[in-house]
Amino acid sequence: MADDVPHHSTAARATDRPGDPSPFALGLLLRRAHWRVAAVMGEALRPLGIELRHFAVLIELVNHGPTVQRDLAVATGTDKAGIMRIVDDLERKGLAVRKAVPGDRRVRAVEITPRGLELFDSAHEAAEPLAERLVAELGRGAPEQLTDLLTRLAHPADDEA
Repeated sequence: MADDVPHHSTAARATDRPGDPSPFALGLLLRRAHWRVAAVMGEALRPLGIELRHFAVLIELVNHGPTVQRDLAVATGTDKAGIMRIVDDLERKGLAVRKAVPGDRRVRAVEITPRGLELFDSAHEAAEPLAERLVAELGRGAPEQLTDLLTRLAHPADDEA
């Protein structure tokens, strides 16, 4: 009966520890690094009364101008209900407004307000010392190298074509 059971090679299992040889190691390290960076950036945003999810939408609005909610959801990796809640929060705080899209009465574009832009700039000022502290332990030149590597991973050359 034991002969009927296929024999599998012993593959490296993901452990989420330094030196993990599994094919999941990179993803697990990125996830852990994301959690750490998100906590630090969340600390910078908390006194301003917003969270990372709000800031992610503000980034899109600053970079792309007025944007329909559907596109904001895709750009931020948020579902339809989630993006509605985020935009509702931003509107309630006076950081963004919904405006009619000419030619389509059903669609609303979200636009950052002057107050939202002011908060966006304040967030960068608040985050700078925390970001510097975060990467200080990496050593000279390493933050730039890490940024380069992550940029190449997140934006492969074939995406630019």
